[in-house]
Amino acid sequence: MAKPNIQPLGTRVLIQPLEQESKTASGLFLPESAKEKPQTGQVIAVGDDESITLKPKDKVLFAKYSGTEFKFDGVDYLLLEANDILARLG
Repeated sequence: MAKPNIQPLGTRVLIQPLEQESKTASGLFLPESAKEKPQTGQVIAVGDDESITLKPKDKVLFAKYSGTEFKFDGVDYLLLEANDILARLG
């Protein structure tokens, strides 16, 4: 996938949310309406603030209802403040 031409400003981070599993551990399939809002994603771009320690391609955990969701070239993205990111995932 090509990197979108979007550059966050300041302490903002551009995230591509990762989809949740549509199947439970016991094998039941969940309809779209029952899925939880994603809380993990991949960093696509970071703002120009020097305090941001994240890099593109980092996988992160972020606050559940934070940021601004939008669609660009048919792909869902989330633009949020760096302090809404709770952890970097290994």
